[in-house]
This record gives sequence, structure tokens and C-alpha cells, in this order.
Amino acid sequence: MPLAAATTRLAPAPGWQRGYVFSPDNVRLCWREHQAPGLDERRPALLCLAGLTRNGSDFAHLGDSLGAAWRIIAPDLRGRGESGYARDSLSYVPLTYLRDLSLVLETAGVARFVVLGSSLGGLLALRLTTAHLAGMAGVVLNDIGPELEAAGLNRLRANVGRGGNWLTWVHAARDLASRNAGIYPEWGLHDWLGFAKRLCRISPQGRIIFDYDPRIAEPFRLPHGDAGADDWAALELLRGLPVLSLRAGLSDVLSAGTQAEMARRLPGMQAVTVPGVGHAPTLAEPAAAAALAAFLGDIAKGED
Repeated sequence: MPLAAATTRLAPAPGWQRGYVFSPDNVRLCWREHQAPGLDERRPALLCLAGLTRNGSDFAHLGDSLGAAWRIIAPDLRGRGESGYARDSLSYVPLTYLRDLSLVLETAGVARFVVLGSSLGGLLALRLTTAHLAGMAGVVLNDIGPELEAAGLNRLRANVGRGGNWLTWVHAARDLASRNAGIYPEWGLHDWLGFAKRLCRISPQGRIIFDYDPRIAEPFRLPHGDAGADDWAALELLRGLPVLSLRAGLSDVLSAGTQAEMARRLPGMQAVTVPGVGHAPTLAEPAAAAALAAFLGDIAKGED
């Protein structure tokens, strides 16, 4: 398929810029970047990796809370946001995403970074240890771990690739609220409108649709499609690095037992529960925001 083009998205938030690079299979990769003037370039960047159907816009609010102290890099994985759609749907797999991320890091000139991964982004954070462990200054795993709950995984498989086509943003927001009410039970219409505008775009026909290639569902739905990855071993490679695990209090993806086992295998890991939300926290919740700020503050002290 061609590059994601001829569509309408919200303008980038103030302070954010975009970078682009082409992958070896000719997919345009986009990342969003926030870097305040005068920022100490010796400090690690914050590499933000979104979930399966999400894109870098999920982290736009971090520009306000963290942008004065951290260079923020938020890629759109291929098939999402402003990155292009792949011709081969079987390239929508972690191995290809990791190769793309290596190219983005190289092009953006990022040698050292703290990786913040939500859901799928957290699994990619673990697997970045294969090629980038030496450059990793810390890891934040947002409602994800080496073992996923079957109920949550089945829900995600059932939802990804489902169609969405709405006349107005309010229609989209209300439908998404009905589909996801159990994940963010305290949200009002304003919150769901923001959610819709991060997840969707306006098509050339003037309708509001999901901002991702529905074919990303094809490899994800294959049974044992990710066999061979040992994420427990990848987690244990993080020994000696600062690691923060955030678990949604209503999560159906990361259990309290799995988070406890992560802490047992990785002494020193910080484990925080974000109450009142499901998979996955937006990181704007007070508990998540406070934990993230404290975690990064400790890393910054160690780097200075």
C-alpha cells in the first residue's frame, strides 16, 4: 500500500517536530520529537513506544510534564499514524519493528535512551536488549510483562482490525466509550474525545476512521505467531538497570502475580499499581505520572 497520505490529522502540539526515514523495504517511518532549547545533550533521550493500534500521539502530554528536562522520541510503528503502510502484512511483527526502531534511533542520533513501552511497546522495550542493551539507561514497562493473561490477549486479538467509521468526533468518542468503558470507567466525554483524536484520523472521504492499517491484525491473530521469544530471559537482562513496572489496577493483560514474579526475578525493580484504570494507563493518571517523574528524576541524578 502507499504511504499514509491524503488524510487529515491534528496539528502537532507546540514544541513537537517530526522526523522521517525510509526502511529497507521502502516504508516511510515517522517519529515525533520534542527537545527543549538548551537541553543537556548528554542526558539520555526518552524513547516512547506505543501499543498495538496506537501511535506516538499517545505521548504528546509528556511534552508538558517532561519536555523541559528530556528529549522525547515517540515513533509511529509502521502501519500506524504518519508511518507508511507495509506492502507485506507479515512485516507487522516484532522483529521488523525492532529493525525499524534501530533505524529511527540511528537517524535521530540517539545513542543512549530510557525506553518507555506501553503494551506492545513494552514487549519491544524488552526485546531491544538484543541489540541495544548497552545504550539503555532505564526501562518503563506500562501494563505489560513477559507473561500475558489469556483473557486480555484474546480481547486485544478480537478488537484489533475492527472497523470504525464515524461522521463526527462526538460520534467516534461515544462509540469508543461504549467499547472501552470498562478500561477507563471514570472518563467523561472530554476524555473520550481526546482518546478518539489520538486513535483516529479524517479520511479523504471526510469520515473519521482508525489511524492504522487494519492488516496489522493478520500476524497478531496467527496462533503461536510469536513463538521463540523468551521475554522472561529478556527481562533478566535488565539486571542492574533502573526498571519501573506500572500495572493498571483493572488490567486484564498484566496480573498482580506476574508483576510480583517480575520483581522477584529482577531485584530493585519498582512496581506501582495505577488504580481505577484498565489496559493500559495513559500515564496522565496521578499515580502513573508521579511514579514516572520520580523514576526519571532518579535516573537524571545518576547521569548528572
